[in-house]
Amino acid sequence: MKKMLFVMNPYSGMRKAVRYLVDIITMFNRAGYEVITYMTSGQGDAARVVQERAADMNLVVCCGGDGTFNETVSGLLRSGVDIPVGYIPAGSTNDLASSLKIPTNILQAARDIVEGEPVPYDVGKFGERYFSYIASFGAFTKSSYATPQSIKNALGHTAYVLEGINELSQIRKEHVRMEIDGQVVEDDFLFGAISNSTSVGGILTLDPKLVDMADGKLEVLLVRAPVDLLEISECIKAVQSQKYNCAMITFRSAEKIKVYADPAMPWTLDGEREDGHSEVEVQNVHLAVRVIQRVKA
Repeated sequence: MKKMLFVMNPYSGMRKAVRYLVDIITMFNRAGYEVITYMTSGQGDAARVVQERAADMNLVVCCGGDGTFNETVSGLLRSGVDIPVGYIPAGSTNDLASSLKIPTNILQAARDIVEGEPVPYDVGKFGERYFSYIASFGAFTKSSYATPQSIKNALGHTAYVLEGINELSQIRKEHVRMEIDGQVVEDDFLFGAISNSTSVGGILTLDPKLVDMADGKLEVLLVRAPVDLLEISECIKAVQSQKYNCAMITFRSAEKIKVYADPAMPWTLDGEREDGHSEVEVQNVHLAVRVIQRVKA
């Protein structure tokens, strides 16, 4: 019988996934898997258990938010074992699931893993840490890790929006220099993201035509501090139209990015805090993970 490691964050989102636990395990049992279940209790749990157990498994499936998926992929890559990953999204925002078109219906997502096929995708590497879909700094990035889990559970995605609004009064400019595949961009920025996703924070959506999650490149989006109200208006129009060609916005695709910034400036990696760095290299790890999806004919 094939073996599957099932990693669940029971506190993700509204804790809705827990009520389906028996149904999920039964579904995989009937598909021929012996299911080893692990419930996480804190940060780093998922990465540790996946790294320790991956070599004995045919499949690893995680159920939780983007942070749980991040840890699962990180643990798998550190283990050096090449097995596919299934994702049952149960978080507050589920950016990655949105980009991959994985259903947020718990049982449908599990069914798609049983009936689906592995599809290879790129992963980002920020220094020594992996990220599945985004590394960001500046406005609204703090809310993803600063909002208490109890508030996320009660309000879901609304919690991020409300916390983001609270951040408006605290927004400050960050002076950042980036070498994007050797080309230098340097300025004062309100927000920056290095991503491999079409959905950022559930608020900003990148044009799917501009984002290929398996092309060996990461997308860089930088928003400069506005000089006047006209620039703010231009920026809003650019974001709404998904045409990032105004003076305030830099949008590029690159394999490797070097970042120089204030070491006191924190980052967010897939919704989890990362301490600041005076210098850090961010690179694409091409086709690093195989995510099981229902492949449409």
